[in-house]
Amino acid sequence: MKENTKTTSSRFQFFVRWNSNSLVIHASRKDTVESLLKKLSSKTKIPIKELRLIYKGKQLQVEQNLGECGIENDETLQLLGYLRSTQCPQLWGATEFIASLILKLCRGENANDPFKFIQSHFRSYMKKSEYFDVFMFMKIPSLLVELYMSPNASNKSVADLLIKEFVQICLDLKCKEVQVFYLEALLQFCELLREVGCKCDDLLYVFCRNGFATLLANVGGVTAFRNYSKWRVLFHGIFFCVCETLEVLLSYLDLSMSYPTSEGLSCSVVWAFVKFSTPLRNGIAEKQPAFGEYENGICYEEDPSIAGVVDQFRNVFIQLLTKMDECFQVMENCLVNKEQREGGGDVIHNGQSHYLLILKELYHISKLYSGAEVMFWGVLLRRKSVLSQLIVRFADKKDNHRWVLENMCVTDFESRRHLAMTLFPDLRHELLGYEMLIGRSDVLAESFEYISRAKPTSLEGGLFMAFKNEVATGPGVLREWFVLVCKEIFNPKNALFVACPNDQRRFFPNAASKVHPLHLKYFSFSGRMIALALKSKVQVGIYFDRVFFKQLAGNYITLEDIRDADPIMYRSCKQILEMNADYIDSDELGLTFSIEVEELGHRKVIELCPGGESLVVGSKNREKYVDLLIQNRFVTSISRQVSHFAAGFTDIISGSRLEFFRYLELEDLDWMLHGSENAISVEDWKAHTKYNGYKENDRRITWFWEIVGRMSAEQKKVLLFFWTSVKHLPVEGFRGLGSRLFICKSSKSDNHLPSSHTCFYELCFPKYSSRAIMQDRLRIITQEHMSCSFGTL
Repeated sequence: MKENTKTTSSRFQFFVRWNSNSLVIHASRKDTVESLLKKLSSKTKIPIKELRLIYKGKQLQVEQNLGECGIENDETLQLLGYLRSTQCPQLWGATEFIASLILKLCRGENANDPFKFIQSHFRSYMKKSEYFDVFMFMKIPSLLVELYMSPNASNKSVADLLIKEFVQICLDLKCKEVQVFYLEALLQFCELLREVGCKCDDLLYVFCRNGFATLLANVGGVTAFRNYSKWRVLFHGIFFCVCETLEVLLSYLDLSMSYPTSEGLSCSVVWAFVKFSTPLRNGIAEKQPAFGEYENGICYEEDPSIAGVVDQFRNVFIQLLTKMDECFQVMENCLVNKEQREGGGDVIHNGQSHYLLILKELYHISKLYSGAEVMFWGVLLRRKSVLSQLIVRFADKKDNHRWVLENMCVTDFESRRHLAMTLFPDLRHELLGYEMLIGRSDVLAESFEYISRAKPTSLEGGLFMAFKNEVATGPGVLREWFVLVCKEIFNPKNALFVACPNDQRRFFPNAASKVHPLHLKYFSFSGRMIALALKSKVQVGIYFDRVFFKQLAGNYITLEDIRDADPIMYRSCKQILEMNADYIDSDELGLTFSIEVEELGHRKVIELCPGGESLVVGSKNREKYVDLLIQNRFVTSISRQVSHFAAGFTDIISGSRLEFFRYLELEDLDWMLHGSENAISVEDWKAHTKYNGYKENDRRITWFWEIVGRMSAEQKKVLLFFWTSVKHLPVEGFRGLGSRLFICKSSKSDNHLPSSHTCFYELCFPKYSSRAIMQDRLRIITQEHMSCSFGTL
């Protein structure tokens, strides 16, 4: 009897789903839908006129009773709300219908092409600023995720496509203000998918997370939503993504230490971390006080809600820096053991190509915390050799490596040179090149005409030149031309540059160069020539003085910088600064803030500052006097010359001229422009030489190296120049030439002199019948005046 009572009783229970919660309702079958809505209104605090009940995909009418609606015991109804007072009733109605349609699919009921219908709905309404609130109010994200978790493969596929479509439309929206609101929706998709068990190996979850990161970048990061009411939710959501991607990144780094990983894997893993770390650190940086007087440089009191994130983000920095240190330690061990391993692969592989990107991000994070910069640079200083090899192997012009400029001591010459050289444009193969025919007797003037009138784009290709009345062409002749032209540019007789009294090898612009009417154009030409020589990796045998180098780098000139350029002024200034205060205040020196200079045969007074002629130098203003004196002598007086040189240099590079010189130390530029100062090593020479027609143990080869070994240093340089058109070896020695040298057998008789193919670094000589004959022939070609024009290519 109880069973009959249960089935026929007018009292029963059912569930009403609302905002991802289920309400248990006890009611009579005679109760009306309207009475039920009143109960629900009191629970939800939403006016009854704005509520709707959905059962089996149909909206229940208020005048019906529950029995007439066919509601069974323990059934589930969906409660939806929509605002009749809104100005967009159509939008609310359409979104309600979409929610009902998704619920219908979740129950396993069929629908006609739901993807196309809902896709059309998204495309029609998402661009409206009001849609976001409706979308979130109707719990569309949770409904779509529920559909995605459906055991029905078709439903899962529809949900997958719809969520991806929603993300893509968010990214394509033109209005950034609207995109800011949709950040919350994309974050919610990520959180809902995580709640149902989707992790980093789920493609839809990764797609949503990447979409969240991209949308974050599109709107300008955390800065864009700092006035948004739910910015703290988004802020913590970003941090969760940082931690999640960090976990994957640390695992990848462990893997990269064990065996080579693919470059594609490293790219995706690292960028996933950086996409979230970058906006988070930018957001934290905005909370820093002006003077960093708070703990760790962060003002917790300003906004306590981010304090936890700030602390934990510092732990992220420490974890990742520690892991990078471990990676570098493994690489160092491999480098040490490399010579002992037979048949081993590269110590540095493509999977490590994004190590530099990780270091760059760590550099930026280190700026947020007290002591973090010391930790960061300390690791890189310990791992200098590995860092330098990574830079040489992977740093390219696609990324910005200016962060290295802050602490150049963590790099070596090869890595600094590499960074500077990335600022030159790549050779454009489609260009035919720029052709020149130049006479040796007037090499400076004719080269000036060719290079000065060329458009910068014409010089981006190869340079092709020949000397008049000579058949030789090719790279060897080009190298010789660079050396000859630069020798003339810096010849003091041409009045463009002057040599330092304390070091005659070093030059800086001549303030009196205006004696030549075209002097500024010649400085532009000089800038182009030096840049072209650097680009072509030709050592031209020139040194810049420190005052010139620092001006090209945009740095300030100090007293110590002028030591070589003007030793007399240097000593005088030192004496003034060290002089007894009473003595200098007595005006015994008779100094004022003015100087007398000679210009074109006339003497004139120049004031170092307004009213300087009447301003006496004393103990309180002598530092200023010395500084103004130096700036006038080495900056103001040659500013136009330096400016035109810099402009000519900039014509050739694709990056910043200032950045180029700031990547380098003065010694680096010395090595790049002049080459090695070391005596030529015959053993190194032999180690980088191969033979064609001869064998290494041939007696003529033995004679040759014995003769070379007894040559003077100058003779060796002349022989090298004759052989290769290289007068100054790179700092790395013969290894830096980039190619082996060759000794080839000539079929000519032994009364012929050796010849050379400088393009291919080939020296050719006959099968000399005696050591004495060979020595005599080599003596002839190693005379300075005989060393040119023997090359046949």
